Amino acid sequence: MAWYQLEANDSEQLDELAEKYKLHSLHVEDCRNAEGRIKAEETPDYLFVILKPLKIVDEETSESPLHIFVGRDFCITVGDMSCSSVREAMERAWRAGSDISPGKILYLIFDTIVDSYFVIVDRLDDRIDLIEDDVLDDPSPKILEKIFDNKRQLIDLRRIVVATRDVGIHLQRNTGTLVDENLYPFFRDVYDHLLRLADTIDTMRDLLNNTLDVYLSSVANRTNQVMKVLTVLSTIALPALVISGIYGMNLKGLPFLESDYGSEYIGAAMFLSTVFLLLLLRRFRWV
Repeated sequence: MAWYQLEANDSEQLDELAEKYKLHSLHVEDCRNAEGRIKAEETPDYLFVILKPLKIVDEETSESPLHIFVGRDFCITVGDMSCSSVREAMERAWRAGSDISPGKILYLIFDTIVDSYFVIVDRLDDRIDLIEDDVLDDPSPKILEKIFDNKRQLIDLRRIVVATRDVGIHLQRNTGTLVDENLYPFFRDVYDHLLRLADTIDTMRDLLNNTLDVYLSSVANRTNQVMKVLTVLSTIALPALVISGIYGMNLKGLPFLESDYGSEYIGAAMFLSTVFLLLLLRRFRWV
């Protein structure tokens, strides 16, 4: 069995192998396109699979496409070895020995890539836990930015997991003579892992949506508290403003207007009306 491990930029060797094993030109083109979708396609001579291992760069997840050709007596992998997930998958297949079948190589790589998704999910879960704590202690615009950033990453991760799940459905079914029948239970196990990943991601999305609701409620409550304080202050100052406004119009016939102690009387009236209104508000438990 021949196993060819190519870097993503090994164009000349890929062309040679395509001619040797009669690889379809569209599949070869997919190998050179980093934006290709995750899929599994079967031809009479080989099985072509595209996976999207993930790597973490500056707290962000990015895709590193891995292309696999699985024939009866050959296996070709085209991927970026600088990606830790790709490298771990290859090393696991290497440790299995040189006499394993191409289908077994596919399984080992596929299983390792799916297991790496659990690491990403765990990291996102820890970040969501921190966001849930922060949104209760100090809801700020930075928290809102973190919520939307994690929601975006969960959406991207779910898109990859769902597409990979479709590949798992294809591989656990009959693929002719390209994959040994005794590997079908192993592919079903990987498919179960993908189902669990999809359920976990959906749960995390619900948690983030609930966290967003808590954030919006906290901000609304804080705004209501501020408005309540401003309203109470305005209400307390209202009697003094009314009295000063009336006496500021210089109308004749107002009480205490000609009195020597008029200013003291008016000041006392403002003070007593303010105290009375404050006591009334406290009686109604509004302050």
